[in-house]
Amino acid sequence: MAIIITDECINCGACEPECPNTAIYEGADDWRYADGTDLDGDVVLPNGKQVNAEEAQEPISDEIYYIVPDKCTECQGFHEEPQCAAVCPVDCCVPDEDHVETEEELLAKQKFMHNDA
Repeated sequence: MAIIITDECINCGACEPECPNTAIYEGADDWRYADGTDLDGDVVLPNGKQVNAEEAQEPISDEIYYIVPDKCTECQGFHEEPQCAAVCPVDCCVPDEDHVETEEELLAKQKFMHNDA
């Protein structure tokens, strides 16, 4: 399951540098699948979606930091726990019930995004 940042976010930015997948972005910032991953060019994501990894994507939030579900692995393959939740001073990084994935799916996504993983 991906992590989501709730509207209790105070925009402190503590979470962003902790994400090993570069899945966290400041509100209103465009994002790319290639950011912080080994993805480039046209790719087919594990969920079957076809994308260009370098193409800018619309921000998920215009007001607070946000996490891209397609890039979030809950830090599986990197850390014992989601690092965003570990450093969040207001506990607004919580499981996203709309994006439930098994540990195997999260690890497969991590390996897909990082060739050396």
